[in-house]
Amino acid sequence: MARTNPVQFIQQTRSEIAKVVWPSRREVLLTTAMVLVMAVLLALFFSLVDIGLRSGLQAVLNIFGS
Repeated sequence: MARTNPVQFIQQTRSEIAKVVWPSRREVLLTTAMVLVMAVLLALFFSLVDIGLRSGLQAVLNIFGS
């Protein structure tokens, strides 16, 4: 394994960081908003599924339980 001295390491790191395309503020805000909206929609969906399954299971248990 090749050894790199600390100065070369810092230079290489800076050159690699310079190649990164950083998102704009607008892009960050848009993607954050999309993630929050999707999280809310999924929470609503799974809540409805849970309510539906619970209601169905209670109905089945009421029919066969009593």
